[in-house]
Amino acid sequence: MGRYFLGPVSVVLLGLSPWGNGAAAATATTAPPELLQTLERIEAAANDRDLDAIMQFYSQTFSSDTGFDHTLLRQTLEAFWQRYGTLSYDIELLSWEPTSSGGYTIETLTRVQGVQVRPERRLSLSAEVTSRQRLQDGQVASQEILSETSRLVSGSNPPTVDIQLPNTLTPGQSFTFDTVVIEPLQGRSLMGVAVDEGVTAVDFFEPRPVVFDVLTAGGLYKLGTAPNTPDQRWISAVIIREDGLVVETRRVRVEPSP
Repeated sequence: MGRYFLGPVSVVLLGLSPWGNGAAAATATTAPPELLQTLERIEAAANDRDLDAIMQFYSQTFSSDTGFDHTLLRQTLEAFWQRYGTLSYDIELLSWEPTSSGGYTIETLTRVQGVQVRPERRLSLSAEVTSRQRLQDGQVASQEILSETSRLVSGSNPPTVDIQLPNTLTPGQSFTFDTVVIEPLQGRSLMGVAVDEGVTAVDFFEPRPVVFDVLTAGGLYKLGTAPNTPDQRWISAVIIREDGLVVETRRVRVEPSP
């Protein structure tokens, strides 16, 4: 199987930093015009697939919670865009607050839709990423991903799945990852696999062949254990049926209890 997992979606647009000065974040309806204009320009550059233009909105000292700097972000974006013949982005501002340095800390929801055509199949992508960014002088200085879900489907009738997976885990915590196929089997066979990946740039560029299991119970039911140290993971369910496939990926944060 080719590598379907969706790490770059979350670094394509917006995401970090704790709330700057401790004040309550304001709603999007009260956002300053210059902040809204910056987001509109980032969205337009992404939809135009203008790599030079979009990178102008990221500081040369850009940092992220998963190790992406300015150079790695550019490389990953370029690789991601090469894979998808069609992509569209929509950025929604959820909240904002000014920082003591004259910038902003914002929270956004980015929706991504795309189509990837391979020799053996056509893949449709949909993803949603909630993230927090610190903007300074009109550029994204740092980024943190708060939540991420993405789905790839292919075929005439890809399986519909219901996934049960915690959004956050504590270090060393045991968890269940259940993926239930909604449609009755009706004599059809299912194959599937669960994949656990890191969320760094190194993980994105590292191919991982997988071996599928025959699923006899109408879904994929797995037990897992979180890493012993704080981390973030992409956990994916890949389900294949004779009339389609689905790859659903969730980001899981591993962090100490408050």
